[in-house]
Amino acid sequence: MEETKHCRDSLVIKTSLVLPPDTNNIGTMFGGKLMAYIDDVAAISAMRHARSTVVTASTDSVDFLHPIHEGNAVCLESFVTYTGRTSMEVIVKVIAEDLVTGDRNLCVISFLTFVAINEQGKPMPVPNLVPETEMEINLNESAKQRAQIRKKRREDTQFIASTFGVKLPWTDQSNPGLYKDEQKR
Repeated sequence: MEETKHCRDSLVIKTSLVLPPDTNNIGTMFGGKLMAYIDDVAAISAMRHARSTVVTASTDSVDFLHPIHEGNAVCLESFVTYTGRTSMEVIVKVIAEDLVTGDRNLCVISFLTFVAINEQGKPMPVPNLVPETEMEINLNESAKQRAQIRKKRREDTQFIASTFGVKLPWTDQSNPGLYKDEQKR
């Protein structure tokens, strides 16, 4: 019998206080810092589900819906929403809370995909997922559409990458005007 798990089995909640080093010059949280938090909690959810090492295969867009201010608490909640044979989709919800007023805002929703790997770094099967709540069922059922969008985006990215090459821009003789000031030095 195949192993199955529920969405709740992979639930991760992380709450942090947004301090001055976490913010930019206008007092809002650095996007990169928040993205690191997102990847962290999502990876923990995926590892809880797979009970193995995982690697990030994809991060869907991270749209900042509301700023997170210095002094806010930022709460991230993640869990596995869908599983393939070796991959898992994880949702991360980010809420900011003004600890003085109690006002809360939904700031980010992001989906990430992880692949479970074995000791040799090869993909390995993950347990099946059994969604239970209406929200979990909806997320699970809509995951295939998101996967198709990811696949198309990956194909587009691979095509664009194939046109770039790996030459250093200042040594690229095919574009002599590029970095011409650097060439004079």
